[in-house]
Amino acid sequence: MRRSVRLAALALLAAPVTLATFPMAAPLAAQQRGGYETHAYGSDRLQTLDFWPGATRDAPLVVFVHGGGWKRGSKRMVRDSSKLEHWQALGYAVAAVDYRLVPDNTVEQQGADVANAVAWLRDNASRLGFDRQRIALVGHSAGAHLVALVGTDPAYFRAAGLAMDDVVGVVPLDGAAYNVPDQMGENAILMGKTYEQAFGTDPARQRRLSPNLHTAAPNAPAFLILHVQREDARRQSNELAEGLNRAGTPAEVRDLPGRGLRGHRQINHDMGDPDYAGTAMVDSFLARVFRR
Repeated sequence: MRRSVRLAALALLAAPVTLATFPMAAPLAAQQRGGYETHAYGSDRLQTLDFWPGATRDAPLVVFVHGGGWKRGSKRMVRDSSKLEHWQALGYAVAAVDYRLVPDNTVEQQGADVANAVAWLRDNASRLGFDRQRIALVGHSAGAHLVALVGTDPAYFRAAGLAMDDVVGVVPLDGAAYNVPDQMGENAILMGKTYEQAFGTDPARQRRLSPNLHTAAPNAPAFLILHVQREDARRQSNELAEGLNRAGTPAEVRDLPGRGLRGHRQINHDMGDPDYAGTAMVDSFLARVFRR
């Protein structure tokens, strides 16, 4: 009964947006700047995404979800980034997603936004020109938590009219809060206010928003979980992978150089740089999950 109520609430929160609701001819959807187009996948000003076409009309799509402590950040950081240049050089289409931010909105709504953005992209794949059967999710920091959450808790994709295998893989980059109660205990002094603002103080809600507690099947088909030298990220990344692998979902954890906040920023900034070790790791994973 409790799960049914939860799914019903998510359905109201995250009803899928259709092309009829936000037609491609709408002013925002028609905006094009410097090789990318900005599209609305919902009615809120933050429910938008930038899209760059791939080398061919059947190119795979990489969807990137930004970080920022669930309360800040923007899809704009992808523009002119190493990751965008690199993924385009590989022929991939790329989308960068904005989502509603706390405290005015909830992490549950953010998960719904990520799922609805994927649903909108799939619905418009033929118009945009990419392969709707080959979509991978990549997220950094809070974005890593969000892609892990929608990749493990099927309520978000179901509410958006999606199946878990409507993406082929998930790549969280140096996330934490995969186990929210553990994360809040670990960072109570340094970042406790940020986590409390995002996840509140209700232990049941914190558990619902913990990807590590949703690893029982079904999950997205495959995960590559990267982290730098942060103890919380290392511990929770390994816990996430162990849970996924127990459920029969292939998941690999790889660690990268860099410590603390500087390393946390580096994994995002340098991803796509051929000299950065993480670039080859993500390249190999994407090539594998995008293989027909």
